Amino acid sequence: MLGQSISKNSFILAAFAVFTAGALALTNLGTQERIAAAERAAQQRALFEIIPLQDHDNDLLNDTIPVPDSAWEPLGAGADSKIYRARRGNEITALIIPATAHDGYSGDISMIVGVKRDGSIAGVRVLLHKETPGLGDKIELKKHQWILSFNGKNLNVPVIEEWKVKKDGGVFDQFAGATITPRAVVGQVKRVLEFVAANQQSLFSDTQPLAQTVPKGEAHE
Repeated sequence: MLGQSISKNSFILAAFAVFTAGALALTNLGTQERIAAAERAAQQRALFEIIPLQDHDNDLLNDTIPVPDSAWEPLGAGADSKIYRARRGNEITALIIPATAHDGYSGDISMIVGVKRDGSIAGVRVLLHKETPGLGDKIELKKHQWILSFNGKNLNVPVIEEWKVKKDGGVFDQFAGATITPRAVVGQVKRVLEFVAANQQSLFSDTQPLAQTVPKGEAHE
């Protein structure tokens, strides 16, 4: 009887362990999918903040090219990174380029940088970071207007030597008690502009539409 009871309990425990492991695996998979979906949604919102619908007539989400492998290191990008292209008619008017600053205070700072055909910045948005709440997280637009200070700037305005935070002799504000975070963002945005300047002709030379134009009045989701 004792042996049967032990065997029965062991079976129940084993079945419970299998059930629990399966439930945890399903929960983890579901969580990963939700996180990935949330990240994609955040990126899409940021894309249209930088290049709003009225400023392009192509399917921005599907008109992409891969980041060239020679740019992976300076941009902090990877094999799956894509450059989004905005068009008016058949002409590429702006690019949205992914970039990651690896020298943030608390780790990587993932962002996208919109660059117009004339080399000026259409906008910058931070997508993911782990910077200190109340200090470094001011790089988020919902927390502070600082990220908008890049709008309209290029490698000549300010001059290249002034693409730094003020503490380092540049023109960009730092945050009280947090210099490392804005320094990392400024440096990475500058590297994006340098990448575009070095590859301007090839990046903007494709004038053939790769995706269907968006009918007037149709909104993106």
